[in-house]
Amino acid sequence: MKTKLNTTQKLVLSAIMMALYIAILFVSQAISFGAIQMRLATALYGLTYIFPFLVFPISLANAIANSFGGLGLIDVVGGFCASFLTTGSIYLIRKAKLSSWFIILPILLVPALVVPIWLSTLLKLPYFALVINLLLGQLVPAILGATLVLSLIHISE
Repeated sequence: MKTKLNTTQKLVLSAIMMALYIAILFVSQAISFGAIQMRLATALYGLTYIFPFLVFPISLANAIANSFGGLGLIDVVGGFCASFLTTGSIYLIRKAKLSSWFIILPILLVPALVVPIWLSTLLKLPYFALVINLLLGQLVPAILGATLVLSLIHISE
């Protein structure tokens, strides 16, 4: 986007995105937790391509939202770390001046490869089975995230 945001605007946008992430996850919690999940809220990760300052707030929102899932502190901390890796990777894609379509990769791959590290132990399910389930579940949010970013970039031009 061409407009530079001041500190107050960044804080307000961060708060709005955190609230939106948590609200989307809360409304869709039936499909957002467990062995088979589709986290529609993770489409918002893509916004860090346009607004890099959202890396931490969106990761924090993930941690807060994970407290709804009932899997305890490991899921809250692990979710923050997975989200931070994902959104940080999206920022690096932007910094490398790659197409915003590349944001599909971290939204798809990071949660699918990282989250099963603790979910496999908590749910007593095989790591690779969870990886496949999360890959399938993250496909829609990854495409939605890229489409959202492309639309916002197009509107701002």
